[in-house]
Amino acid sequence: MKKIKIFDLKEQYKTISKEVNKNVLDILSSGQYILGKNLLKLEENFSKYVGSNYAVGCNSGTDALLLSLRAMNIGPGDEVITSPFSYFATAEVIALTGAKPVFADINPHTFNINHKLIEKLITKKTKAIIPVHLYGQACEITEIKRICRKYNLVLIEDCAQSFGAKMNDQFTGTFGQFGCFSFFPTKNLGCAGDGGMVVTNSLQKAKILKKLRNHGGLVRNKHEYIGYNSRLDEIQASILLTKLKIINSINKKRIKIAKKYKKMIDNKNIRLPYQSSNAHHVYNQFTIRVKNRNNFIKHLEKNQIPYGVYYPIPIYKQRAFKTYNYKYRLINTEMITKECISIPMYPELDNDSIEYISDIINKY
Repeated sequence: MKKIKIFDLKEQYKTISKEVNKNVLDILSSGQYILGKNLLKLEENFSKYVGSNYAVGCNSGTDALLLSLRAMNIGPGDEVITSPFSYFATAEVIALTGAKPVFADINPHTFNINHKLIEKLITKKTKAIIPVHLYGQACEITEIKRICRKYNLVLIEDCAQSFGAKMNDQFTGTFGQFGCFSFFPTKNLGCAGDGGMVVTNSLQKAKILKKLRNHGGLVRNKHEYIGYNSRLDEIQASILLTKLKIINSINKKRIKIAKKYKKMIDNKNIRLPYQSSNAHHVYNQFTIRVKNRNNFIKHLEKNQIPYGVYYPIPIYKQRAFKTYNYKYRLINTEMITKECISIPMYPELDNDSIEYISDIINKY
């Protein structure tokens, strides 16, 4: 059996290398590297896929969130409610605008923000909610959308890990004013570097996003906003166009692997991922829960099984947020950060590896 990896980008590249290599060489010989026809085509195809009116490419999922907040003029004195159990960037961008991140505890089964805890956190300063669709499963986004409508709040979806996921047959990213996606290489739809996308149904907001990503303007030497250098380049766009054509197959393979894990792993010490009945999970990660995680990690390492811990520290406990002097003790978040661990999950993971990983976990 070949060495098992936590993810293997080389294997996917092999299946698309002919088309990718040709397209990249064509771009290099064209001399058009930024804001060209490949990005325009990707934005068009991406918006059609998810069912939004507009899509705006940028240089990362982090910037997708930041541009969305900026497009709604969220800044100093404002508050934005989000999840404390996510990648740091989710809350980082709120702080970068000058607004304050406010955290609601998570549902310990789905790992997503608990919508039932949001309303009590809303104040006169609250301007937006950023729910996260973690690990490839949609949060209770329809309920969160209802709350946003009730209190006239902006809804910005963090879809960094959920491209292709659905809630009630609707794609994540299309419930709020903005849906923000990451194309980091390990995502279900990933490029060969950094990349991101914002989807919206508002033509006005799409125009603002395009200006913000390009130093605040669309016309050379005319700047309407203090913006950013946040453009998705032509090479990355071309790679994403190729992968977008096979994304359904990619996600089906992930789901198939998850089903195999769930069938093969049978250990009372392990809690397998929960899937909501009305959610279509695309398994960017296969994250399990285990008590005494350090002992479990030693067991995996002894048997040469790679793993990842996403995420070991609640965001509000990060040193970078020390100045906010948070007094949170969110029980579910702090429990999950001690128990969560992700095992290998990528479309090319073979049956022998799945069986071996499952067998080793069962022996713990």
